[in-house]
Amino acid sequence: MSVQDFFTDEEKKQITDAVKAAELNTSGEVRVHVEGKCPEDVLDRAAYWFEKLAMHKTELRNGVLFYLAVTDQKFAILGDAGINAKVPSDFWDEIKEHVLSKFKEGRFADGLSEGIRMAGEQLKAHFPYQTDDVNELSDEISFGKK
Repeated sequence: MSVQDFFTDEEKKQITDAVKAAELNTSGEVRVHVEGKCPEDVLDRAAYWFEKLAMHKTELRNGVLFYLAVTDQKFAILGDAGINAKVPSDFWDEIKEHVLSKFKEGRFADGLSEGIRMAGEQLKAHFPYQTDDVNELSDEISFGKK
């Protein structure tokens, strides 16, 4: 099975809809990247994809990446410098634990969607939507190799 087939079409829509909803009230940017294997430390791998997806180039440095390696069962959330300067140091851990609790139930799309909404609330609090806001990054899930 390819990584693109991990989620059904309905689940992919659920996740991208969560990204769009989270970004409606904020200038922050959220991305989801899914691949099969994580060949290194999960945070290092998330940082690699953060850069590959040009997430560090947002104007306010307020991008958030949800990274999932399905075969290796690794998950990380990585926020850029702008958002990390505003949220408590354990903020991503709280969301990560919530998402992982859904993953343990086999509810991967639900876990990601709920985590994205939680991140969106924090982004809204610290980076409210601006009338001239531009969607700087794609809302679609990006996929790596299986």
